[in-house]
Amino acid sequence: MTLSESQKKYLRGLGHALNPVVMVGDAGLTATLLAEFNSSLEHHELIKVRVKVGDREVRNDIIGKLCDEGSAVLVQRVGNMALMYRENTDKKKIRLP
Repeated sequence: MTLSESQKKYLRGLGHALNPVVMVGDAGLTATLLAEFNSSLEHHELIKVRVKVGDREVRNDIIGKLCDEGSAVLVQRVGNMALMYRENTDKKKIRLP
């Protein structure tokens, strides 16, 4: 799924007030963390993820793996925070412009 710039801008506006739902620490990507990530995306559609590990390359790698594993789209990344979106086809909560 790809998003247009106007859709990303809309999602960034919605995500501004969100608190991180999933936090990745030194343990990295575990099966439990991936299950929680998928569950959160299914329920909320738009979530913030805090990645508190190593340097920028490691953070980018983990964020990329989360997007691949969860079929999510990276909307924005600022420092150790990532805003991710995955449309829930059963119960749509967010209507994209």
